[in-house]
Amino acid sequence: MLLENERKKVVEYGKKLIESGLTKGTGGNISVYNAEKNLMAISPSGIDYFKTEPEDVVVLDLDGKVVDGKRKPSSEYPMHKIFYERREDIKAVVHAHSIYSTTISVLRWEIPALSYLIPFGGGKKIPCADYATFGTQELAEKNYKAMEGYNACLMANHGLLAGSKDIETAFMIAEQVEFIAELFYRTKAVGEPTILDDKEMELMIEKFKSYGQ
Repeated sequence: MLLENERKKVVEYGKKLIESGLTKGTGGNISVYNAEKNLMAISPSGIDYFKTEPEDVVVLDLDGKVVDGKRKPSSEYPMHKIFYERREDIKAVVHAHSIYSTTISVLRWEIPALSYLIPFGGGKKIPCADYATFGTQELAEKNYKAMEGYNACLMANHGLLAGSKDIETAFMIAEQVEFIAELFYRTKAVGEPTILDDKEMELMIEKFKSYGQ
């Protein structure tokens, strides 16, 4: 089976989307890119994550052509492939409909530096992309622009998007962004958050470069 490992990862992390509360039903989508073969494995459209098998995961080239798989790919595939075409540091993309990130995205707010965890998103804030209709090239372009220099963004009136070197890291970033969004929401419910200054955030960005094993 073509891209067997990548397809298994899509199945595994699709279930994690539900288990972690990052999405509900068949919302959201996941892809993993194989740079050597210039192909991506992406979750199929509208299939229960717990009923999805590796063979249901669709393999596409970067022209959007189905190379392997009998299912219809996620309608959001243009938003995944744009990162594989233009950013060498991104090899996996996670899109979720998590409640707090989506709530903030409906307000069209970016999330400021209210926590030292903000650099998980790649910078001093979590940006919010301009709105576009789902499944369109316009959506892909606007979210790509919002994520320039970042690893994550909020998708206006839609959800969150995260990308990184592998699916494990991309998923972790999505979880952290949702936590930060919840923190922002809860803080705004009782007052105004105290924002960390640029000097501290620059220090946090440097420290996060050596985070992990």
